[in-house]
Amino acid sequence: MAERNGQLKSVVIRSFRRFSERYFPEKAAKNLMSDVEQKEEESHLGCLESLPVDVQFLIMTFLSPVDICNLGATSRYWRAMVRDPLLWRYFLLRDMQHWLSIDHLTMPDLELLDAPLVSEHESLEDREEGEEKNREVIFDYMSEYLKGCPSCRQQWLPSRPAYELLTSFLQYLVPSSEPRYAMFGPGMEQLDVSLVTRLMHAPDLLPVSGTPQRQINGIGSGISYLFNNQHKFNILTLYSTNWAEREKARLQQQSISNKLFIFEGTNDWGHPVVIPAPHVQKVCEVVDGFIYVANAEPGKGDEASEVAQIRAVLNCVGDSTAKPLLVLSCVSREPEAASDRAKHRTPCVYMAKRLGLPQLSNRWMVQDTVAESLAGVLDGIAWLLKSSGVKI
Repeated sequence: MAERNGQLKSVVIRSFRRFSERYFPEKAAKNLMSDVEQKEEESHLGCLESLPVDVQFLIMTFLSPVDICNLGATSRYWRAMVRDPLLWRYFLLRDMQHWLSIDHLTMPDLELLDAPLVSEHESLEDREEGEEKNREVIFDYMSEYLKGCPSCRQQWLPSRPAYELLTSFLQYLVPSSEPRYAMFGPGMEQLDVSLVTRLMHAPDLLPVSGTPQRQINGIGSGISYLFNNQHKFNILTLYSTNWAEREKARLQQQSISNKLFIFEGTNDWGHPVVIPAPHVQKVCEVVDGFIYVANAEPGKGDEASEVAQIRAVLNCVGDSTAKPLLVLSCVSREPEAASDRAKHRTPCVYMAKRLGLPQLSNRWMVQDTVAESLAGVLDGIAWLLKSSGVKI
């Protein structure tokens, strides 16, 4: 990743330099001028425009996305510079691995990043002053970045229609039943720190409010929690097998037979096809949504099996698209140095891609989570409750 960013950085600076030399041809001939002539020419340029393009690029790397957009409003030159697709491709590659969450509305199109690094559509070299080209939309990295960046994404979210606002208000007036969610996934079983145990012993974060009366045969009633000391919700934990087998597999770093699903074979692409076991299907029919705990530690996860299991759960009941999916992308502990964070976990954007979430019809969200501190859990639960119609 670092090598890829470094290569792209060089391409961005070359693109800037070619465009700057075309926009300010006098700068290219600066070395042929006398000192007096150079000072006269620099007086016609702004302070930033007179700087070398690699310094201009360096300055932009320290600016927030909003500041960069404001810079583009100062002149035609800067408008063209900040709209360079290569610049936003660089920002996207650099920053998205540090984003803490992503969802079905803000997920960037990662296929754009697989496009050739340099193409006639991306370079500023042939762009005339103020000219807009329809073909640039093909590689609109700026929109993809601003849509997914946590500090900007709220402005890109679609506004809610009036009828949805009225429906939400009416739902608020009518007392709703306690929403229930089924929680499953390898992150519940493979990590050194148990996320479920930490949740049950964190009264300052999510107080346990009791066990509800509703039972599911063969499963139980789950555990109810209190969000913000006012919103009750219930979590049913679904483990792949019993505790002794899970612990043995975790200590020996071995895989175990998952009793939540029944293997039916493979599809035309060689991917596994599974269906939920009967007792799991009962859960899927009554819950309001799902929490999938993914193991985000490096080198962990079986992509094909995880995708098959998630789709099996979502597709086993009618109208499953109405049920939201929260993915807690979990690691055991935070690294000691904040700069090492990206090295110790799979970024949420790549986790969404690994689990095939962009292809789902359901609403979904991936939230980075730490089992030991429970960092990220409240943000994920807040999104899940909102998606279930709870007014937070």
